[in-house]
Amino acid sequence: MTLDTKNLKNKKNLLAFSAGVDSSALFFLLIENNIRFDIAIVDYNIREQSKNELAHAKALAKEHKLFCHTIQAPMFDTHFESKARKFRYKFFESLIQTEGYDNLITAHQLNDQLEWLLMRLTKGAGVSELIGLEPVTHRENYTLVRPLLEYSKDELLIYLKENNHPYFIDESNIDVKYERNLFRKQFSDPLIAKYKEGIKRSFDYLRKDKKSLEKDFETIFTEKKLKIIKLHTISAKIKAADLSLKELGYLLSAAQRQEIAKEQTLVIGGEWVVEIQDDLLYIAPYRTDSMPKEFKEQCRILKVPQKIRAYLFKENIHIQDLP
Repeated sequence: MTLDTKNLKNKKNLLAFSAGVDSSALFFLLIENNIRFDIAIVDYNIREQSKNELAHAKALAKEHKLFCHTIQAPMFDTHFESKARKFRYKFFESLIQTEGYDNLITAHQLNDQLEWLLMRLTKGAGVSELIGLEPVTHRENYTLVRPLLEYSKDELLIYLKENNHPYFIDESNIDVKYERNLFRKQFSDPLIAKYKEGIKRSFDYLRKDKKSLEKDFETIFTEKKLKIIKLHTISAKIKAADLSLKELGYLLSAAQRQEIAKEQTLVIGGEWVVEIQDDLLYIAPYRTDSMPKEFKEQCRILKVPQKIRAYLFKENIHIQDLP
């Protein structure tokens, strides 16, 4: 198996590791390609096997002279998948900030990519939303790299077995009470097994179409979690908002995209401000902190949209620097 490492060489890399098939295959492929990296693993403490996986991760890191970051997650009584994901990425991003990693490497593969597409398809989505997993995604303080998107789960499993590399099977991944597992069992795995090569080509075509669709806007200013996007056509605001919020870790629903189409200023999910002013789209976390009169007056003079002002003040972003 070959691995595209151009985004990983001479960088400080962190691998999101679980000891399962995907991340284990990626671990050994990175070793084979002489890529330096550390690993981070989360113990959700919901399976007896998780302690063995944690011990295995530590031993593997020690054997290959890597650092293994670990954390114990709290118990999530409801919405396990979404809460676990938020906790996991908060952990990774805290390590990136404190340890100075350039890249976060994840082991998403072809089956994951098809699962995403099918799940978004059932909720209503355009091309950009359907292609949720990109090989390289630039986040605020790091780059998210997914080197395995062209390989199926079966191909990774064959690689591990042929090379006698150790891995664990997470039994919770077959529990169909989780929506993703249901899609995996009933749809994506059977489709990949029968139509793998065609599906690979389709994702290549869709990525090219996505690039073409995104030509109608460009991000012209970013600081912390503030984004200012210049719209070349006003109809591009939904697409621009959707992609920008996705980069910030928030996924829009179909109803929220319809709201953005109709409104000039709104708060999404109680978390994010989306405001249109002339041909500029402003996106920032929603804050309600009090502000001094002088700051408010400066914002008024400089025509800074109202709902983003509290975030600018709280984060000490100089409004004179805004486009």
